[in-house]
Amino acid sequence: MDIEIEKIIRSKRKTIALQITDSATLIVKVPFDVDEETIKRVVLKHKGWIEKKKREIELRDPKFSPKEFVNGEGFLYLGRYYKLKIVDDQEVPLKFKNEFLLLKDALPQAKRLFIEWYKKMAHKKISHRVRWYAQKRGFKYNKINITNAKKRWGSCSKRNLNFPWRLIMAPLPVVDYVIVHELVHLEEKNHSKSFWNKVKILMPDYMRHKDWLKNNSYLLNL
Repeated sequence: MDIEIEKIIRSKRKTIALQITDSATLIVKVPFDVDEETIKRVVLKHKGWIEKKKREIELRDPKFSPKEFVNGEGFLYLGRYYKLKIVDDQEVPLKFKNEFLLLKDALPQAKRLFIEWYKKMAHKKISHRVRWYAQKRGFKYNKINITNAKKRWGSCSKRNLNFPWRLIMAPLPVVDYVIVHELVHLEEKNHSKSFWNKVKILMPDYMRHKDWLKNNSYLLNL
């Protein structure tokens, strides 16, 4: 078999799943009792799909690279890249002042510190925008949760609105599109014509922001 598998993850799941990562590698998720030959057969069966997805990722521009937390590295916030500067002395491990300032001694915890910062800013900004759109149309919701979700950009459950911290990396109009999408789900449970009509009333150019998220969501990560 000429398709390389980067990682096989075994768990209590009941089905086999193939995942192409943002670095164009293949991860196979399988139940505990699935043998190597079965995995190879499934991978070969989906060879065309795997190669197509890999090509799509390899043609992306810009490419996604996991963060190394080094001087000058760019980090997204509301659609703009801000440079990281490692400093020897400051009162907090990480702060933002038109650039990210990270205490040198805190480098081993850099990823955790960035995630905490993004979560804090996501809750602040998204809560404000949700209130604004909800008042505009009279939507009633319970609470807002900031999650670690990797695949879904928003969800609505029991009138609670859930958004991943990664969303705060996107441009504000894209954040607004996801917020509007979930608020409309409070009234329309599926993606019917009525659902999209209500989204369009609140955001006439929503398709532009929906397409941005579809084409660039791979960049919203560390």
